[in-house]
This record gives sequence, structure tokens and C-alpha cells, in this order.
Amino acid sequence: MESEQIIIDEEKFIPHLSIDCVIFGFHGEQLKVLLPKVKNLDLWSLPGGYVLKDEDIEKAAQRILEERTGVTDIYLEQFYVFGKANRSTGETLKKILLKNNVKINNTSWVFERFVSIGYYALVDFSKVNTKIGIYDEACEWHDIHQLPNLAFDHAEITQKALETLRFMLDDKLIGLNLLPETFTMKELQILYETILDKPLRRDNFQRKILSMGILERVEKKFTGAAHKAPYLYKFIK
Repeated sequence: MESEQIIIDEEKFIPHLSIDCVIFGFHGEQLKVLLPKVKNLDLWSLPGGYVLKDEDIEKAAQRILEERTGVTDIYLEQFYVFGKANRSTGETLKKILLKNNVKINNTSWVFERFVSIGYYALVDFSKVNTKIGIYDEACEWHDIHQLPNLAFDHAEITQKALETLRFMLDDKLIGLNLLPETFTMKELQILYETILDKPLRRDNFQRKILSMGILERVEKKFTGAAHKAPYLYKFIK
């Protein structure tokens, strides 16, 4: 028996406009990106979607992220608009839909030129409950340095998001969203080193962070030897 055909309701969405989200998480001393895997193809993509005609852009991005992560309290930042004239996605999209038995008119606007708004999100890895979409067979975390084969121009979008994250590292207090509520100075330094992809001098890093006035020291971390226990910190909100 043939599988059920899914018809895209084009009338609900704004034509030629999409959102692509780079979702960052930090786990096992690795900066990770959440990626869905396309059904029946050796192809991965960024979580994304279209904007409803009666929906704010920001609300659309939040909806897409919540659908993928199950998390509602997400740090979300618009970082770039991707609108090159030659960033055609039509042929790849046709292949994806064909492989998944999706019925759609070949002259539809979904196969034409798109402008995509890029957002990056910072989430607490431990709180994410990944969800798969109707065209996905998996949704998994990948090390930023070992990404699989990405569809469309999603490799370029991911790299741009990483560059923005590095540039805004101090100003946006990114650790507030990537680390648990309390953490050691060493854990914060490892996060910075992982994102920047370079080692940092311990004394210089600690001096810099403490001078910013963004941390509150809360208690000693129990290790069995009280005099060696490192302090725990949390961000001042």
C-alpha cells in the first residue's frame, strides 16, 4: 500500500521567506549543534520552517525552536539574513519531498528563491527533549567541529552563527544559557575555550571575568577535601 501523501498548505505561509535556527548546546566539553536528519536521505539540516501570515517573525522562530527542543525559555538572537540570488534550494527540496511522498505543485513558490532569517539559540543541554519533524528520521546533537553532510547552505549559516557567537561572547553572557545554574570558574573557562577554539591563561581569564561584575560566588563545591573545593558561581541576572 502506498504511504500517505502530505500536502503543504502554501496559503498559510508568507511566500519566499523562511527561518533557519542554529541551536547550540554545551556538553562533555564540546559545543554542539542540534540537527534533524532527513528521511530516506544521507542529509542533515538546520531546524527551520516558514512564517505564518498572521505571525510575528520572532514568534515563528520561537515556535520552531520549541517544537524541536521542548523548551520554552530559550535565549534567541537574530544574527543574519541570507539572501544571495544564487542560494536556490529548489532541487534539493524537490528531492526531499519526492523521497517522502509529498504531493505538491512543481510550480509552487517553495521551489523558488528564498530569503532566510538566521537565528541562533543557546540552550541548557540537559533540559532539551529533542523532537523529530514529519520529514525527519532523527534529531541529534553534533560536535561543531564534526558536522555531517548539511543540506542547502546550512553549513554557511552554521559557520556565520558560530562567528557571531564568538564575537558576542562577553556582551551576551552566553554562559548564562549554556551552563547549569551554578558552575566553577574552570567550567566557565572550558566553555570559553571550546567556543573560541583556543586555550586561555587561567589567571588572565579569571581576572577578566571577575572584573566584569557578572558573577556571584555562592558556595564551595564538595570534593571530599574542603580546603581544595573550588568555589561555585552563578550569573547575576
